[in-house]
This record gives sequence, C-alpha cells and structure tokens, in this order.
Amino acid sequence: MNKSTAFLLVVSVVAISFAAIFVKWSDAPAAVLSMYRMYLASLFLLPFVWLNRHDVKNINKQEWVLFIFSGIFLGMHFALWFGSLKLTTVASSTIILALQPVVALAGGFLIYKEKVSVPQLVTISLSMLGVVVIGLGDLGRSSSTALLGNLLSFLSVIAVVVYLLIGQRVVKKVSHWLYSFIVFFVAGVSLHVFNAVSGISIRGYGAEEWQIFVLLAILPTIAHVIYNHLLNFINTSTISMTILGEPVGATILAFFILGEKVVALQVLGGLVVLFGVGLFLIQQRKAYQL
Repeated sequence: MNKSTAFLLVVSVVAISFAAIFVKWSDAPAAVLSMYRMYLASLFLLPFVWLNRHDVKNINKQEWVLFIFSGIFLGMHFALWFGSLKLTTVASSTIILALQPVVALAGGFLIYKEKVSVPQLVTISLSMLGVVVIGLGDLGRSSSTALLGNLLSFLSVIAVVVYLLIGQRVVKKVSHWLYSFIVFFVAGVSLHVFNAVSGISIRGYGAEEWQIFVLLAILPTIAHVIYNHLLNFINTSTISMTILGEPVGATILAFFILGEKVVALQVLGGLVVLFGVGLFLIQQRKAYQL
C-alpha cells in the first residue's frame, strides 16, 4: 500500500468521525437526515459527474441493477445508524461498527473467495478487542433504549458491508465519481420513499437543521467518495478495517464537542485500536503492490 492510499484512508477516518457529532446536533428524524445528506451529496457531485458523463454508456443492465441495490443498502445503512445514534451515546453506537471487518471478511470469502492470513486475523482481533474496551468504558451510562440502538447499529453494519461488496465488483466499470453519484441519489430516493410511506415529514426544518444537512453531505460523505475510489485498488475488508478508527475519532470529538465523558478504559481501547489498524495497514502493503 503506497503513501497516497494510506493518506486517503486516514483522511476518510477523520472525515467520517464527524458524522456522529452532526447527527447528535440534529433534531430531525434519522431517515430525514439521511435523505437530505444523500440528495445534497449528489448535488455537490454533479460537476464531477458532468466531466465523466461518457462513462454512462459503459453501464449495462445488470450493472444498473447492482448500482440501484448498492444505493438502497447505503440508504439503509445511514437510516439505521443515524437511528442508533438517536437512542444511545456515540461510543455505544460506534462500538458495534467494530463488527464490520468480520462481516466484510465473511462476505469477501463467500462472494469473492478472498483469503485472509493468520497475521491479519490477529491484528483484526486486536483492534476489535480495543473497540470492546471502549464499549466497556461506556457501560452503565446508557439509557434503556441502548439495546435497540445497538441492534440498529449492527443492522447498519450489514447494510454498509453489502454496499461495499457490491461496489468492489462494479466500481471498476465507471468513474468513482459517477458511481458515487448514482448510489447516493438512489439512496436518497429510497429514503424519500421510506419517509413518505412512514408518514415522516420532510418539510419544516429551519436554517440550523439545513446547516447540519449540508455538513453531513460534505465532510463525512467525502469518506464514502474516497472509499469508492479506493475500491479500485483494495478490497472491502481493508476499508472496513480502517473504519475501526471511527469509534476512536468519534469518541474524541464527542468529548470535546458534545461534552460526553471519556474514561480510562476508552482511552486504552482507542490506543489498542489504532495500534491494531496500523499493523494491519503495514501487512496490507505486502498484499497490494500499488
């Protein structure tokens, strides 16, 4: 793995860590937050889509179907995870995201027959242990709704891994800008339909809420554009592993911005996570000659 790839992964982790903060700031329903995030992100990508518009002719019918399903699962991920953040603390919600590398490894093995070495399993286990330690530091401070929040977070993990696995197959067919635009727009439409069916109002939000919508559409969404670009070079498991840095980043930001307490166990767990992710990336340099 070259320096530019590693740098982009670090940038993506920092950017995506802000998502939980913005969701905590908002009073809008999770599905509304997710919908406007995707619509606005699609709008911001239009100039890049125009530059790569000729790639549209390279998409066949089967790939269009996959693009649509990818967008639906991305929309599901955001709605479920944002819903989780409405019910529990940042640390409690993001801790469940630690299961993403495991789900991604299982999906990569079943779908793409990807092999995983013993050293990689060790580093993944080490990082997951660190995230568990972060979660232990949050015990006793969650409300009675935490169980539901944890379940929603777990379901969001499955949804985002399916989205990434589909992207790993089809993103090489077109520009990652075009792919990102399509899946973001489809995600927005699917969430729009969900809100309509559920009777959730998508109107009447003030300037402060719209500022949050815009922030979500720009900063943390940059991470997903980067992931779609990197799927040309690395697999879903590698991306999912680096996302383990999100609970660390989100917990730190929650401490400084939201005033959520951070205990010694969470600091220790964060250091373990970062150490494990670092070792994993070093191992991946041997796997990918970029």
